[in-house]
Amino acid sequence: MAAQVTFYLLPEEGSPGGPSSAQLYACQLASEYYRKRQSLFIYCAGQTQAEQIDELLWQFDPARFVPHQLQGEKSRKRPPVEVGYQASQQGFHILINLTDEVPEFAGQFRQIFDFVPADNSGKEKARSRYKNYRAAGYELTTQPAQFAPTETE
Repeated sequence: MAAQVTFYLLPEEGSPGGPSSAQLYACQLASEYYRKRQSLFIYCAGQTQAEQIDELLWQFDPARFVPHQLQGEKSRKRPPVEVGYQASQQGFHILINLTDEVPEFAGQFRQIFDFVPADNSGKEKARSRYKNYRAAGYELTTQPAQFAPTETE
């Protein structure tokens, strides 16, 4: 059975220099699916982005804290959420893709979340990923991102 890929349509970006909509929504999805007892791998475009996601998860809404670690950090047991920029060897259920490509290792996940940014360049890259997922036989859906209010809102 092919994995399910959900593309989330993101709103316009917020303040320049802050986290992207995709990064914020990735943290929200990680929180939501962690609470459903699903393990996740957040795949980043590089070490800098992985460290940004790690920091965002530490700063995320305390009521929805997500236990996680950066790929390669030593721990006694596998974390429920791992953040990295290399192929995961851990057997997670869900992949959250923050890169501009379809990961070569995407087939090892049951569910994949990807993003369609509001800007034209981002949309073009998302269309390309969509076509690649479809050509590989994945089941595809698209829906608007629904940001949950934080405790400060």
